[in-house]
Amino acid sequence: MDANHPPVKTYKQCASDHGISEPTITNVVKKFLNEGLDATIKLKRSVNSDNAQRKVDGRVEAKLLEVACGPVPKGHSRWTLRLLEAQMKIILDEPISREAIRRTLKKTNFDLTAATTGASQRKKTQNS
Repeated sequence: MDANHPPVKTYKQCASDHGISEPTITNVVKKFLNEGLDATIKLKRSVNSDNAQRKVDGRVEAKLLEVACGPVPKGHSRWTLRLLEAQMKIILDEPISREAIRRTLKKTNFDLTAATTGASQRKKTQNS
């Protein structure tokens, strides 16, 4: 959109190129003109947002998956969210909620029930 750096694009072309809406382009341009570059590129997060409170980053996620894929504690047939919560508290010295663990496992398509426990038989599919 900068006239000093051709080709000059319209708001519609910029929105299409970057996969965002035209009002977003309008808001960014207004903010840039009124407050400058630093204010425009500064990421504002509410202290109450999920991202501001997120404890599970890439390092914690990798550790969680390593534990969940590892050997099951004695006396248990598989990992549960409560077992993972307790184990991660020991490893990280910081508690992580069961909900955060559940979301992380769901995001990575990790299924705690994938291992057969013998409690019930799996349904046979038509291909089997």
